[in-house]
Amino acid sequence: MAEIRPVRGWRYNPELSASIDAYVSPLFDVVSPKQRAALYGNPLNSIHVSVPQGEDPAGAALRRLTEWQKAGVLLQDPLPGLYVYYQYFRLPGSTRAYCRKGFMCHIRAYAWDEQVVLRHENTLPVSVNDRAELLARTQMQSSATHGLYRDDTFELERYMDEAAQDPLYQTEEDYQGARDVLAVIQDSKVIRRFQELLAEKQVILADGHHRYEASLAYRQARQAADSKATGHEPWNYHLMYLTNAAADDLRILPTHRLLLELPGHLTDEAFLKRLGEFFLVQGQDDAYALPEVIAGKRWSFGLYLGGQAYKIRLRPEVHAQLSWETTVQVKELDLTVLHYFVLERVLGIVGPEAQRNWPGVAYVRSFSECLAQVDRGEARAAFITNEVTMDEVELVCHSGAVMPPKSTFFYPKTIVGFLFTSIRDEEADNPFLQCV
Repeated sequence: MAEIRPVRGWRYNPELSASIDAYVSPLFDVVSPKQRAALYGNPLNSIHVSVPQGEDPAGAALRRLTEWQKAGVLLQDPLPGLYVYYQYFRLPGSTRAYCRKGFMCHIRAYAWDEQVVLRHENTLPVSVNDRAELLARTQMQSSATHGLYRDDTFELERYMDEAAQDPLYQTEEDYQGARDVLAVIQDSKVIRRFQELLAEKQVILADGHHRYEASLAYRQARQAADSKATGHEPWNYHLMYLTNAAADDLRILPTHRLLLELPGHLTDEAFLKRLGEFFLVQGQDDAYALPEVIAGKRWSFGLYLGGQAYKIRLRPEVHAQLSWETTVQVKELDLTVLHYFVLERVLGIVGPEAQRNWPGVAYVRSFSECLAQVDRGEARAAFITNEVTMDEVELVCHSGAVMPPKSTFFYPKTIVGFLFTSIRDEEADNPFLQCV
């Protein structure tokens, strides 16, 4: 199944990496405007490569990378390895300490129809093109996508735990409150064992669908331009952070839905009446208790409308009306129920494609922010959702279907700046890679 390779990573030099917090940055699709403004002020911050500015962003990133490499800001490790990446964190409102364990490597950029890397969401062409242009110009990967393999024996964790005892560097606390630790495994026998185990696995893409598709697009372009390509050139591979789907420290947080408008000038009363055709609607005294009220309850949602909280639950006999052409596994999802019965049947936004393009819905992770936007009049209603489970993600991926947009938020996000990897042609000449 999945073919992985060790890499000779490019990293900030020892003097800079001693203060690595100053150089890491959030992923391009989660960094806020305020964060961007602050990070751009540091000329050596990784955001200049991952989210470049200017009329020619990809060209600006290439110039920056070239300058950093020539000046010794970034240095390439002499030996190939698998880069162990641990993230220590707590969930909001909880005292439990988590550690998500994984490793970064190159994985062959498999087309979706090869069924080796499996997706669970669709992508937007404009975002894929943006990432593909950046990759084509720089031929460097600055942010690993997040992939999941399943190993109920947890065999690889013992090797990773041993490596993590001697970290290359670590953050004090990143932008999301996590502590990030980077280490490396360079023992060729251990690396082979990682390769053997992954060769038996499919990989579910948890996060980074646009960046992964950019690697696919670049690989296809290079293959089309070179009739003598062997399939083993560096540009056939993609930087991925792989974690074990069996681990309890793998957390998925919910993403709630805000209705910025109610089509057809619906009043709150008319909206509730239409919802009542499909849902049991129960008023609640405390809006802030909604997450607890719906926790673990199938096809149940919190609704905040006009300053009043409600619990709504789909009438079981109504579910058979869900007529979208998708798999049973997708139809069973809470979010599919929400999108079909609320957005399509109640509001008249018909079909997944129309819903993806409808500007009247927003996706918000903060529960309190959902309530606040309704109270401020910036949104008409908030639908509070339960998180998707890892079992549901796996069932949907193996069914060959995709989830509704913004179904998963794997937490915490990986950070940019810990590791850069090259897919330039000269990487194929590295004799050290042949030894593993």
